[in-house]
Amino acid sequence: MNRALLRSSLFALAAVLSVAPVFAKDAAAQAGDTVATVNGKAIPKSRADALIAAQAAQGQADTPELRKMVREELVRREILSQESAKLGYEKKPSILPQLMLAKQSVLINAYVSDYVRSHPISEEAIKKEYEIIKLQLGDKEYKVRHILVEKEDDAKDIIAKLQKGEKFEELAKQSKDPGSRERGGELGWAAPSNYVKPFSAAMTKLEKGKFTEAPVKSDFGYHVIMLDDTRELKLPSYDEAKPQLSQRMQQQLVEKHIADLRAKAKVD
Repeated sequence: MNRALLRSSLFALAAVLSVAPVFAKDAAAQAGDTVATVNGKAIPKSRADALIAAQAAQGQADTPELRKMVREELVRREILSQESAKLGYEKKPSILPQLMLAKQSVLINAYVSDYVRSHPISEEAIKKEYEIIKLQLGDKEYKVRHILVEKEDDAKDIIAKLQKGEKFEELAKQSKDPGSRERGGELGWAAPSNYVKPFSAAMTKLEKGKFTEAPVKSDFGYHVIMLDDTRELKLPSYDEAKPQLSQRMQQQLVEKHIADLRAKAKVD
C-alpha cells in the first residue's frame, strides 16, 4: 500500500475510532499507557493498537514506519478534536446524532465480527454449496441471441420473417432489450441458470444455428431465441472458489441472524 493510500485509510479509520472518547474516558490512558500527550491530554495506546490491527488485517506490515504514521495521525486528530471541543461542537444538536451513529457503527462491527468468529462456516458446508452450484450450472454454456417484444403476434411476425430468410441481426433492432438490441440480439456466453426458466428451457432444446419456431413467453414479454453455439462450461476448482463461497455464506448467515433478531424485536 502506498503512503498516500495508507494515510487516507488511517484517517478514515481513526475518524470512527475517535468517537469512543466522546462517551467514555479511556482507562488505559488514565493508567499512563499512552502513545503521546497533546496539551496535557493522553492518547491511549489502545487506540493506536486498534489502527495497527486494522491495517494488519488488510495486509499491511506492522513496521516502525506504520507505527510512526499512526502516532502522527492520532496526534493530528487529537489537536483537531481539542479545537472542535473548544467551540462546543460535541454538544451541538446537529453533531450529536452523527456521533451516536458512528458509535453504533463501531459496536455493530464488533458484534458482527464476534458473531462470525463464533459461527464459522464448516468445510463440509462449503463443499456442499459448491456441489449444489455445479449442479445448478450444468456442464454447458450457451451463446444465444434473442429478440424481445411485447405482443405474441409481433413475435410470430418476426419468426415468419426469419423463416423467409431475413437476418436475425436486422430484426433484433426492434427488440425491447436495449442491452442486446444494438448487438444483433447477442447475449454472450452463459449457463442456462442465468436465464428465467421459460427462456432457458427453450434455449437448451435448440440446435446450433436454429431459432425458436414459436414465441417464448416470460415475465418480460415474448422472446424469439437463436442458438449461435455451445461449449463446455469450465468452472473454477473448489479451492479457487472456496474463499468467495465462504465469504458469501458468512454474509448469508449474518443476514439470517439479523432477520431473526428483527423478527423477535418489539418495534412500536
